[in-house]
Amino acid sequence: MSDKGLTLWFTGLSGSGKSTLAQYLTPMLRELGNKVEVLDGDEVRENLSKGLGFSKEDRDTNISRIGYVANMLARNGVVAITAAISPYRELRREVRGRAQAPFIEIYVECPLDIVEERDTKGLYKKARAGIIKNFTGISDPYEDPEQAEVTVNTGTESIEESAAKILDYLRSNNLIVAGEVGATS
Repeated sequence: MSDKGLTLWFTGLSGSGKSTLAQYLTPMLRELGNKVEVLDGDEVRENLSKGLGFSKEDRDTNISRIGYVANMLARNGVVAITAAISPYRELRREVRGRAQAPFIEIYVECPLDIVEERDTKGLYKKARAGIIKNFTGISDPYEDPEQAEVTVNTGTESIEESAAKILDYLRSNNLIVAGEVGATS
């Protein structure tokens, strides 16, 4: 079992595929001998940030909490995977600055028209109708990362291609064991 911890910070619009990629990568990283925990934005809001709204201040508080927990896990040898919109560059920089283990920002890029097509919860439709206020990408900004370590485009790439890009980056930077997923010993 690897004792190297790190944070994989997935950021992107709602519906871009952050949680899907996080869940897809988790068993692969475990198979390579890593301890892995996923901090999904929706789950954290329900359990750690209950009662927070979507004002900039509340979003910042939520992201700071996710960053704190991810850092605590990573510095203790866990691959902490976060899957939260985290729309503001400055706060992502702050979370990175507090990291005590490698911090890998992964931009899950996907065009707005595609995430709106994928919108199973109807959130974009409600935001466009003015029912949901402060909705990232519609009535509130999303600031693309300026220097993400990895950028995947889930509008044009399969989940396998996006995951391979991430694993290739981690292997080439000696952040995970270079073994093959699915290989037997």
